[in-house]
Amino acid sequence: MTIWNQHYDPLGNGLLSPLVAAFPAVLLLAAIAFFEIRIHFAALMGLAAALVIAIWAYGMPVPLATASAVYGAGFGLFPIGWVILNIIFVYQLTIRFGHFDALRHSLTAVAPDPRIQIILIAFAFGAFIEGMAGFGVPVAITAAILIQLGFKPLHASGLALIANTAPVAFGSLGIPLTTLEQVTGIDVRLLSAMVGRQLAVFGLLIPFWIVIAFAGWRGMRGVWPAALTAGLAFAIPQFLISNYHGPWLAAPLSGICSIVALVALLRVWKPKVLWSLDAEGNPRIDPSDGPAHQKEIPESPHTVFQAWLPWLILTAFILVWGLPVVKTALDGLFSYKFSMPWLDGLVQRTAPIAAIGAKPEAAIFKLNVLSSSGTGILLAGLLAGFCMGFSFREIVKVYCETLWKIRYSLLTIAAMLALGNVTKYSGTDATMGLAMAHTGQFYPFFGTMLGWLGVALTGSDTASNVLFGSLQMITAQQLGISAILMCAANSAGGVMGKMIDSQSIVVASMATNWTGHEGSILRYVFFHSLALAAMMGVLVYLQAYIFPFTAMVVK
Repeated sequence: MTIWNQHYDPLGNGLLSPLVAAFPAVLLLAAIAFFEIRIHFAALMGLAAALVIAIWAYGMPVPLATASAVYGAGFGLFPIGWVILNIIFVYQLTIRFGHFDALRHSLTAVAPDPRIQIILIAFAFGAFIEGMAGFGVPVAITAAILIQLGFKPLHASGLALIANTAPVAFGSLGIPLTTLEQVTGIDVRLLSAMVGRQLAVFGLLIPFWIVIAFAGWRGMRGVWPAALTAGLAFAIPQFLISNYHGPWLAAPLSGICSIVALVALLRVWKPKVLWSLDAEGNPRIDPSDGPAHQKEIPESPHTVFQAWLPWLILTAFILVWGLPVVKTALDGLFSYKFSMPWLDGLVQRTAPIAAIGAKPEAAIFKLNVLSSSGTGILLAGLLAGFCMGFSFREIVKVYCETLWKIRYSLLTIAAMLALGNVTKYSGTDATMGLAMAHTGQFYPFFGTMLGWLGVALTGSDTASNVLFGSLQMITAQQLGISAILMCAANSAGGVMGKMIDSQSIVVASMATNWTGHEGSILRYVFFHSLALAAMMGVLVYLQAYIFPFTAMVVK
């Protein structure tokens, strides 16, 4: 089969072509948020629309369009679906095991207020997990723990999604930026330094932001020392590590620093007035209405240890599985790659999206089962299950029940990734990107929003960097703007789109056992996502043109 060249204005109209290209994404979001169509149906509708537009409007051959959808669906099931299935399996084991009161009381002893608990768990602990694993793992784990602490599903889901922003560009040991280096040819340390300078402000801001989203300005005023401590302890190490070492350890080490600093603060400081959760999980001033005090823990240390054991085992396995030496060793034992028929090497991106002479788009499916984070999570679940006293038969039963429980969610993720891949290989994503690239002097702002759009569409900061990294570099060079600045802005702006991508929302709804309410979660987080992305866009604009912000740009 001959190579098919992408073209980015199929209708010969600079306004109509982007509108047609955006239709599948608009249809998907509208179906979820406004018409409240079940998300797996909405995903299939969006996929069908993407296929029709790719074949009819863009002239993409049917075998290529079909293969791109199958390739995306496969990636949705592995490794992403594999990770999610096993995370929910561990969560289901903890539900069967019980000991929720012990878990709640032990965390209350350390963080006696739900406003502080979301900083400690959703922000600090989530950043550590993001740095090691990514792929929705931090959202799934932190949302599940918040649910066990009594938060209502909307808050547990939404706050976990909002908190999972600042570390995403450095997630999975720096994969988004090392991939961006491959796409653009810019040294990863220069990209890391620039992203670290952009995200440092937001690393400090996010702890305040999630408390305000949860409890309002009044609630935030009572715990600002905790938010400031966690934010500084995250932002400063992330800035230093990203600028003077690289992207690989910026997220996990910053998350650890934030956890340690917050726990240390709580040993000498408590809020003057405690807040608690009512029976429905809403925040309120504690009925005791007095100074903060350490609550008694009726459970024995052994019971508390048992309550935390599954999560301790899970964290240990994620840490080990995230180590490059472990991944390399496991891949050496078994890792299988194969070329996707009717797709690999048969789609050619063209200028200005790709440089002249660029290689055709690859489509290689990697079946690295042993080194996958999902496999580490599965083994953690098996070990935790035995430690909790379950028999092998009981563990298998829970696993099968989990698989059946999330069957529609797995279908949704497969359809979402299929849609994303049809968008990528047909060139509709590039059409939308080029529309933003025609904004002239305001491109630093809109280029940042392009990164946000890329992650919202694909569900991955890495995929957004692959999608638009080359476009950002070429456009920046044409406008006389730093290519390092704009390529970094693609990744830094992209992290704000992570909370509204359908894949992340599905993960959050599954982790909180709130499937069917994805539209409510999307509506809850959408404003936060757009506002944070716009703020990042303003920062990048200032870095491009306004002194002293221009001094932040890596030379």
